[in-house]
Amino acid sequence: MMRYSLIFILFVSFISNSTLAQNKDATVLTIDNEKVSVEEFENIFKKNNRDTVITEKALDDYMDLFINFKLKVHEAKKLGLDTVSKFKTELDGYRAQLARPYLTDGDMLNGLVKEAYDRQNEEVHAAHILIKCDLKASPADTLLAYTKAVTLRDRILSGEDFGKVAMSSSDDPSAKENNGDLGYFTAFQMVYPFEDAAFRTKVGEISMPVRTSYGYHLIKVLEKRPAQGEMHVAHIMVKPKLEQDGEQNAQAKINEIYEKLKSKELTFEDAASKYSEDGSSAKKGGELPWFGTGKMVEEFERAAFNLKTDGEISEPVKSSFGWHIIKRLGYKPLATYAEMEKELKNKVSKDGRSEKTRKSFVEKLKKEYNFTLDNKVAQKVYAKADTNVFKGNWKLKKGLSKKKLMTIDGKSKTVSDFVNTLNKRGPVRGVVQSPNEYVKAQLAKYSEDQLMAYEDTKLESKHTPFRLLMKEYKEGILLFELTDQKVWSRAVKDSAGLANFYEENKKNYMHPERADIIIYTCANEKVAEQLRKLINQGRDRTAIAGELNKNSQLNLQIEEGVFAKSDRDIFEKIKYWRRGLSDNIAHNGQIIIVDTKTVLEATPKKLEEARGAVTSDYQTYLETEWIKELREKYKYSVDKSVLHSIH
Repeated sequence: MMRYSLIFILFVSFISNSTLAQNKDATVLTIDNEKVSVEEFENIFKKNNRDTVITEKALDDYMDLFINFKLKVHEAKKLGLDTVSKFKTELDGYRAQLARPYLTDGDMLNGLVKEAYDRQNEEVHAAHILIKCDLKASPADTLLAYTKAVTLRDRILSGEDFGKVAMSSSDDPSAKENNGDLGYFTAFQMVYPFEDAAFRTKVGEISMPVRTSYGYHLIKVLEKRPAQGEMHVAHIMVKPKLEQDGEQNAQAKINEIYEKLKSKELTFEDAASKYSEDGSSAKKGGELPWFGTGKMVEEFERAAFNLKTDGEISEPVKSSFGWHIIKRLGYKPLATYAEMEKELKNKVSKDGRSEKTRKSFVEKLKKEYNFTLDNKVAQKVYAKADTNVFKGNWKLKKGLSKKKLMTIDGKSKTVSDFVNTLNKRGPVRGVVQSPNEYVKAQLAKYSEDQLMAYEDTKLESKHTPFRLLMKEYKEGILLFELTDQKVWSRAVKDSAGLANFYEENKKNYMHPERADIIIYTCANEKVAEQLRKLINQGRDRTAIAGELNKNSQLNLQIEEGVFAKSDRDIFEKIKYWRRGLSDNIAHNGQIIIVDTKTVLEATPKKLEEARGAVTSDYQTYLETEWIKELREKYKYSVDKSVLHSIH
């Protein structure tokens, strides 16, 4: 889905409820003998221009882009790209995803989404005991597992410690270390039956055995608390260096910074700018994006959420990344239902909850399509089940095979249809059910699958948005394949063409004047003076750093590399590049000295250095030439009166 949405953002987004032009079947664009309806164009136009005032110029401009799109698709069809198996397989995959929202019980879905939102406002701290039991286990084995779970529950209710029972009896290996303790969790972090039971169980109570795909669980709810919400912080980070004493030096440095913050010798923003080794946040005063539970490493998250007021600063905190000092900038509770509804619907559709909506939807389809199952025939089928059903070669006598098993919207499915479907799956491994139980379960699934498949065939006729979206995806795949051949892959593979394009346009890919330099950031003038002496004595950088940072890790910081003048603000204070040491540059309360080793003049980048930019520009060139070719190759016309009727 990703490549499609990136490439066709001009043409694909969510369906809007726009009012289409009066005659939706009117032809607005013709390419050769292929006609495009105003309904199709208006649907796409309004999806991608929601905040645009509709004017004739806006319609004309968009039509120009639309023509390019349709010409490419027309060419792809002429080349037969819509007939190849790869295309059909990919389109089927997209269709399956796009159909999902239409193959569910919308009312139940909305209820489950609301339930999920309510649960995300709360976090549950629970422990569990697992008794493994496969979903396909025989009734006898299932009963055995259930009985074992009930027995363990009775022992705990009689006074045994839950953690000790979990350690000795749980089939979850981690229980031997954590006594079954799962920590805090909220909606979507556990399988749905487990989550449902945990949220319905009161604090201090133990649930009855809960069935999941893993087996039976006993859940003890230890605590419940409101959701933590989201936190906005800034931080200063110091990373331990690899050399000897690197960890101690990092801790010493973070402690020095913390003391300067406490004494208000430095503001947090200045300290982050000067000393933080998280480059992306340091230039923003240490500011990080908003985050919630589970988004940061545990130590960092805990320290951040322990800050109770905006502006509060933590003591140094150790994490797997290094040392941090954290400043709280803001806090907000869980987003509103309206803000989260779309995201939650997507999660529910992929979660165990979706099985509930499917079951409910199937029941509605049974009524809509007058579904009937001949129970007498079904009972005969169950009675004939033998171990061949597991081998994929189950056969029944012709008399029974030809009998009508079910009816959907007046269309029949025979016993043979059902048996053939089972056999096509081939041998079934790991089945612990009896043949009779297996066939019963499979017939129930077959009935549901047939109803859903039949409804799937009706989607285009029942839902205009789905029909239009499927057309967009079909054409999008064609466009991708042909554009890849004509533009993207060609630009990458056509090394001679790329080299010629580079030679003709190399002035567009220039290195600015640069210099190979070392940047020394000194705490003050005194350190800068000592630095100059040590450099003039020929001391190397490691020795210099060791000497000047003997009493404080903040005295000297060193950075080295090849830079252009635009790479650092301080470079603008150097009148011109020249070899040797610069004058002292006052910056952020510190003194910076730049040691220029080599000056590199402005020169064209080599093709290898600029390959990404050159390839991108070459692709743009190829596409422009391709569109010219298509506009000359095919006849096309726009009915302006129909186009301008859109409002």
